[in-house]
Amino acid sequence: MYCSIDILEDPVIKNVIVLQTVLQEVRNRSAPVYKRIRDMIQNPEKHFYSFTNEHHRETYIEQGRGESSNDRNDRAIRVAVKWYNEHLKKIEAEEKIQVIFLTNDRTNKEKALEEGITAYTCEEYIKSLTANPDLVDRLACVSDEGKEIESGKIIFPEHIPLSKLQQGIKSGLYLQGTYRASRDNYLEATVWVHGDAEENKEIIIQGLKHLNRAVHEDIVAVELLPKDEWVALSSVVLQDDGQNEDDIEIEEEKENLLKTSVNKDMLRPTGKVVGIIKRNWRPFCGMLSKSQIKEARRHLFTPADRRIPRIRIETRQADTLEGQRIIVAIDGWPRNSRYPNGHFVKNLGSAGDKETETEVLLLEHDVPHQPFSQVVLSFLPKMPWSITEQDMKYREDLRHLYVCSVDPPGCTDIDDALHCREVENGNIEVGVHIADVSHFIRPGNALDEESVRRGTTVYLCEKRIDMVPELLSSNLCSLRSNVDRLAFSCIWEMNHKAEILKTRFTKSIINSKASLTYAEAQMRIDSATMNDEITTSLRGLNKLAKILRKRRIDNGALTLSSPEVRFHMDSETHDPIDLQTKELKETNSMVEEFMLLANVSVAQKIYEEFPEFALLRKHPAPPPSNYDILVKAAKSKNLEIKTDSAKALAESLDKAGSSTFPYLNTLLRILATRCMMQAVYFCSGMDNDFHHYGLASPIYTHFTSPIRRYADIIVHRLLAVAIGADSTYPELTDKHKLADMCKNLNYRHKMAQYAQRASVAFHTQLFFKNKGVVNEDAYILFVRKNAVVVLIPKYGLEGTVFFEEKGKPTPRLDYNNEVPSLTVEDTTLHVFDKVKVNIMLDASNIQHQKIRMVLVEPKVISIIMEEKENPK
Repeated sequence: MYCSIDILEDPVIKNVIVLQTVLQEVRNRSAPVYKRIRDMIQNPEKHFYSFTNEHHRETYIEQGRGESSNDRNDRAIRVAVKWYNEHLKKIEAEEKIQVIFLTNDRTNKEKALEEGITAYTCEEYIKSLTANPDLVDRLACVSDEGKEIESGKIIFPEHIPLSKLQQGIKSGLYLQGTYRASRDNYLEATVWVHGDAEENKEIIIQGLKHLNRAVHEDIVAVELLPKDEWVALSSVVLQDDGQNEDDIEIEEEKENLLKTSVNKDMLRPTGKVVGIIKRNWRPFCGMLSKSQIKEARRHLFTPADRRIPRIRIETRQADTLEGQRIIVAIDGWPRNSRYPNGHFVKNLGSAGDKETETEVLLLEHDVPHQPFSQVVLSFLPKMPWSITEQDMKYREDLRHLYVCSVDPPGCTDIDDALHCREVENGNIEVGVHIADVSHFIRPGNALDEESVRRGTTVYLCEKRIDMVPELLSSNLCSLRSNVDRLAFSCIWEMNHKAEILKTRFTKSIINSKASLTYAEAQMRIDSATMNDEITTSLRGLNKLAKILRKRRIDNGALTLSSPEVRFHMDSETHDPIDLQTKELKETNSMVEEFMLLANVSVAQKIYEEFPEFALLRKHPAPPPSNYDILVKAAKSKNLEIKTDSAKALAESLDKAGSSTFPYLNTLLRILATRCMMQAVYFCSGMDNDFHHYGLASPIYTHFTSPIRRYADIIVHRLLAVAIGADSTYPELTDKHKLADMCKNLNYRHKMAQYAQRASVAFHTQLFFKNKGVVNEDAYILFVRKNAVVVLIPKYGLEGTVFFEEKGKPTPRLDYNNEVPSLTVEDTTLHVFDKVKVNIMLDASNIQHQKIRMVLVEPKVISIIMEEKENPK
């Protein structure tokens, strides 16, 4: 059985037997496809079964002398099909059951027919299902490259075979790296070289022939060009409009635009793609660009991600698919074809529809969001659930404590709760109690594997994609009030100066006395009449948190800023009706201080216990050049920002202000945030630099959010072993496996962030859709050679005002990098200048709708602004 996985997943295809021989082969070739087949086998409605033919006496065969393993496997498949046919003949059934063998291997099919087996290629079989003509569109485009070349003009150089590439990489002739297409210029890409070749970390690739059919994120082999052919990254914006499919001369003219004269210092290592080591193709979301030719079956598909080339597909449903968001898979890219060939996979729904766009956003950011499978759900506790004697074995009963939780409104996945009380010796006991998720998710089972695959919960504007099933996230693990819950507690004894005297960790059972919002907790703290235990506890926590925060900031921790947006939704339509930046209360900071303290305490404990395999989190210091933009911007306002240490940066940010321009300090902090590196998870045995720059802490981890972050579950398991509350398992003490897991978690966290930003961008568009033109204040954040980037504080919205419009004369532009400023005709714009803009939605391109703005003050010329696309 060999067939397109997209077709097999269609509800029409049922009653399929997948042989063990085939499953093993699929597993070796593609883990994602293997998982999709396993899911179909587990779906009772599909009637897919796996047959262990390699372990069945009558179907197992030995490899013959001189027989290749591939030929042996083909023969094993035919033997199993024959046996199954004979086996079914013995079963008395009302109608005779016929076994059909599907294979795309021509030789294997011919041999099967000779042996009397009913055999078809996948294409033959699908075309015979006349009741389902749409299935034909989903057939993979398997074209014989050799034959195609005879009929078409060769555009691209041949790819060097893998064996030769590997030799060339070993000898240093070629370099291996990850191909990253440009979002702004389809004729340009960079390749990030793997390994330590620092001087050639990034190689520029320019021009169609040099890009040579590589697709974003492929692993490629590159040959460096001679130094006299090196180029600089172009500043030209070139979008592929798909009009020049057959006219390569036009493409070559466009390539000439890239070749601008540049300073010699700007030239960078430049190369050409000579072969593909590993394709990283995934199913792509986008829209059909219908052919102008009537009755045509061949059309171009335009992906939503601008870094992916257009894909040529064949479909009979073009009229139905126009205006729809669809998924397409790439099948191959012949040398004579301007674009890769592919096939239609699925229709997601109408473009612009909220459900459809959310689905696109999740797929494009690779967020696993399918419902949890029955196998995963089978590992959940049976309801009604209650705490047993066995559960109490290694736990302290802390139900008598006045514990409470403080969260945003509407929060159902409550990870953490706190308590604070005075003890007999006059000191203060403070407890951070975290949901004991690792009690419910045991290592290595299907629930654990699904949680690690997801890596994190993803919060969109009106949807939450849980990392763990809802029974755990919103019920059994959630530390709701007035119910008994299992927790992992970090308890300190402190003096009144918030100095830690003792720290202990214990698995516990708690009963939270109140689930409060930040506003409710603040109201209790500020109240003149409330003096109950919970309020007293909150006041004690708040007092200590202020001391802890001051101490942390004195040590050099940074308080940066990023405009966060909150939407108010219409209860009927669920469309955004109001949009404002989030306001932070003192209680936000109070909870944060104790979470940071718990994370540091746990990091110290697990590293002390497991120096080789503690899962930690670090935040690297940015390279000094990252700060250039911040230092120059501050200098333009006669302010000095010191960046030689986090402490120096924090102190100079505190001093940087203006009585006449109060928002300036926030703008500087937003700019400082842009200079930072990404914080990452790592395994202590595989790294030497543990420092967390932003928090000014020598060691840090994540312990406080195990419902929504998988890293915290591993940290809980390590801590449980450290205090003797749980047993270890091999993967927990394998630093290579932990390092691989960290890589996946870092990827999932990054993609979750991008998905969240894309969701905010989409809801912002919905908000402005029916608003007409809105006039707002904005501040200039950056100046570019031909544009300025502005921020609108009211909406937390950022975008680029371009000074060049298609079909209009370009104004005189004078860019000064040192000040930084941009003079347009006679008006000079500086960083942090306050301006006024008109905001409106531009829906002329249905796939890439944009917020557009026109600069109103100062009046320069008619200037258009586009919202920034979500970076990846």
